[in-house]
Amino acid sequence: MEKLLKIGEVAKQADITVETLRFYQSEQLLIPKMTNQSGYRLYSAQDRQKLNFILHSKKVGFSLSEIKQLLSLRTDKDQHTCEEVKNYTGNKINEIESKIRDLQKMRLALSNLHDACCGGSESAKQCTILNSLDDPELFASANNKILG
Repeated sequence: MEKLLKIGEVAKQADITVETLRFYQSEQLLIPKMTNQSGYRLYSAQDRQKLNFILHSKKVGFSLSEIKQLLSLRTDKDQHTCEEVKNYTGNKINEIESKIRDLQKMRLALSNLHDACCGGSESAKQCTILNSLDDPELFASANNKILG
């Protein structure tokens, strides 16, 4: 007979909180195999494997809605191709690369602001960082010199 675990045991094994597991249930990502007469959610080995899939997907950057799509691909493997899955992950890579470029622009802009400041002990009335952040012209256009 299959050993079913309560929500607290599953959460502990997965190193997540019970609240996280309940959230996944509310988002229809993970539905426990059954609920016993006392109202405890009971999870099967298959449920725990599905939870690991969800957690691994999150670690590589997939959102919950993307994980739902991946779970549907996983559930109906016969109805999908490796090409579909590869395209799905390729799109995620492109999204991440775009975010990296945006973060690099933000880092450069912040470094420029930081480097422009004297960092002295005088009043911040003339602080170049604060004044730059207040300047509507500096951040006005999409092609501004701060964010590139």
